[in-house]
Amino acid sequence: MTTVDSPVTSVLITGALGYIGRLTVAALAAERRSLEHIVAVDIREPGPGERTAGVEYVQADIRDPDLARVMRRFGVQVVVHLAAVVNPGKDADRDFLHDVEVGGTENLLDCCLAAGVDKIIVASSGAAYGYWPDNPEWLSEDDPLRGNREFAYSDHKRQVEEMLARWRQDHPELTQLILRPGTILGRNARNQITDLFDRPVVMGLAGCRIPFVLIWDQDVVGVIVRGIFRPGGGIYNLAGDGVITMRQMAAALGKPYLPLPVGLVKAVLWLMKKLGVTQYGPEQVGFLRYRPVLSNRRLKEEFGYRPRKSTREVFQLFVEARRGG
Repeated sequence: MTTVDSPVTSVLITGALGYIGRLTVAALAAERRSLEHIVAVDIREPGPGERTAGVEYVQADIRDPDLARVMRRFGVQVVVHLAAVVNPGKDADRDFLHDVEVGGTENLLDCCLAAGVDKIIVASSGAAYGYWPDNPEWLSEDDPLRGNREFAYSDHKRQVEEMLARWRQDHPELTQLILRPGTILGRNARNQITDLFDRPVVMGLAGCRIPFVLIWDQDVVGVIVRGIFRPGGGIYNLAGDGVITMRQMAAALGKPYLPLPVGLVKAVLWLMKKLGVTQYGPEQVGFLRYRPVLSNRRLKEEFGYRPRKSTREVFQLFVEARRGG
C-alpha cells in the first residue's frame, strides 16, 4: 500500500467553509510545515472575512469530475474529505442527500485516482455503526457498520464506508484514513445535538440513560493534521475519554431535566411530522435511546493521538461558552 512518506507539499480540503473545514484550514495555515499549497474547496464562494491568507480557494461541487483537474493543477498529495450535509432542512430530498454524500464521495475517489493522489482522509461518523439496542457497551472499529436506513446521515455514512472498503481492495495505491467521530463540540458548535441543550428544559426519555461520547473540535482538527503528515492510513474512532448522560448534561447547564415516556414522544413526533412541523418522525427516538458509544483505545494506542479533553471537559467548555454568550 502506498503511503505518504515524503514531505507533503499540497493538500486539498472539501467542505472547507464548514465548521470543521474552517478550523482545519486555519490550523494548516498557522503551521504550514512543508505545505506549499492549501487548497480549500467548497460549494459556495467564501464570504467577507472567510478567506485565510495563504490559502487557495476553489468553488466546486464534490460531484464535479473536473475536481481531478484542480488536483493535478496543485499537485495534490493528500485530500481531506469533510463535505457533508449534516443538518438538512425538513424539506430535504433523500435522493439529493444520497447524491451528494455517497455519489459525491465516489466522484472524489475517482478524481483522486485520476490525479495520482497518494492519500484520502475521510470524515465518516460514529453514526455509521447505527442506533441499535444490541450495540455493545463500547463500539470498536471492528464492530459491524449497521447505519439505520431511517436516518439518512447514518445510512449514507454506512454506504460510504462500504464503498471505501471496496476501494481498499481494488485500489490499494490510494491510502485511506477513515475517522469516525462521536458528537463534536466546541465553543461555537451549533448542530442537532446542541439544539437539545439550548431550550429552557432539557428533555430526555424515561428509563433511558442516553450516554454521549464527545470529541473536542480542536482534537478532531489535531487528528486530521496528524493524519496529513503521518504516513499510513487506518480506521479510528474519535472520542474523548469517558461518557456523559443527558441528565448530567442538564445538571452542568443548571437546567431542569424532564424524562418523557418513550410512547408519548413517539406519538408527538408522529403528529408533528404528519402536520409538516418537523422532518423527524417516531424513529427519531432511537437516535437518543440507542446512542453508539465509541471506544478511543485504537486512536490512542495505534494512531498515537491522545485527546486533549475528555468527554466531560468538552461539555464543560461548551457550557462555559454558552454562559458567556
